Amino acid sequence: MCFGEKQRMSYQIRELANGIRIVHQEVTHTRMVHCGFILDIGSRDEGEDKIGLAHFWEHMAFKGTQKRKAFHIINRLDSLGGELNAYTTKEKICFYATILRQHFGKAAELLCDITFDSIFPPKQIEKERQVILEEMAMYRDSPDDCLQDEFDEILYPGHSLGKNILGTEESVGTFVQQDFLKFLEERMDTHKIVFSVVGNISFNRVLAKVVPFLENIPTKTSNYQRQPVMAYKPLTSISYRDVTQAHCALGKPALSINDPNRFKLFLLNNVLGGPSMNSRLNMALREKAGLAYSIESVFQSYTDTGFIGIYYGTEERAAAKARKIVMRELKLIREKKLGSLQLHMAKEQTIGQMAMAEENYAGLMLVYGKNLLDKGKIEPLENIFETIKSATASELLELAQQVYDEDQFSYLTYLPKEV
Repeated sequence: MCFGEKQRMSYQIRELANGIRIVHQEVTHTRMVHCGFILDIGSRDEGEDKIGLAHFWEHMAFKGTQKRKAFHIINRLDSLGGELNAYTTKEKICFYATILRQHFGKAAELLCDITFDSIFPPKQIEKERQVILEEMAMYRDSPDDCLQDEFDEILYPGHSLGKNILGTEESVGTFVQQDFLKFLEERMDTHKIVFSVVGNISFNRVLAKVVPFLENIPTKTSNYQRQPVMAYKPLTSISYRDVTQAHCALGKPALSINDPNRFKLFLLNNVLGGPSMNSRLNMALREKAGLAYSIESVFQSYTDTGFIGIYYGTEERAAAKARKIVMRELKLIREKKLGSLQLHMAKEQTIGQMAMAEENYAGLMLVYGKNLLDKGKIEPLENIFETIKSATASELLELAQQVYDEDQFSYLTYLPKEV
């Protein structure tokens, strides 16, 4: 991935003896450096009785290390005008920072400290437990978030991919210091960790600052293997909630990260219900029918599976009509090829969106790390563009017939409780 022809493939990669990889790209027209650890550990890697442990670990990384207390961790970069953050997904945990280039060494040292030397103080565990319970309550008050989490359970029943990243009140209420230490001992693998850097700093300076910290981390290899996804069966579910609208989700499992058609499906999904206002679903449901404020079609891929989902909210009395419009658009994309002008415009729009996303340097830094972990390489954006440009209307139609088969769709609807 790159910024123009002159900088093509300008990233550099160094693998240390313990397996940790460093990836770097220099960007000279900024004062900032974005850096972080991306670990190939996520909520799907928890045990059945440890749901939410990975996310809890992400929180606890800021609560104390061998040489720092929570206040010193929080204050270390904030006092320099920088930012320190983290997040957990189904397959990754990321600890990352943005800082002025002259303070990069401090950010890198702090990130190493919280990633590898957290001690999970018991008193802090009790405090953070309450914070996470409040986070759960906040999400429960958001029907859109609840809907997507519950829809995951429908798509991946009985599998860790279907579990809520936050965990449950019951599971979060049981975690103690030993649970975190055991989780790291069993799941941490230095060959599945990347330190990624994008910003106004040379590769040599990055290595000079980071290698002294990282080379002392012992090599760790985990024998853990992720559980394969179980067989999928379509399901329809209706729940009555404290909501004022009908909130609807529909979709099915789809392509994995390694599927050669993944970027073509990204293009197809963009036509159907991507972020642009001119997507088919937005035009049909919002602009023409006035039945929804927002509607989105998402395509999410994992290492061994993926899913497509459509989400929208509408008045309860209009729910049947809205569903009919959505199904009509799905039928259209399955049965009618894109015209040459439509296809050209769709490609230009998708490529433009990707190019804009690349200028988010913090996001680019994280993408580099995830690409190395998932595919063992960084996919040049030009190659992705060529894949999109080469897609034919016939190929997209065949893909739509495979992916948007409504007979294989699951449906989840929240309806307002009767007063």
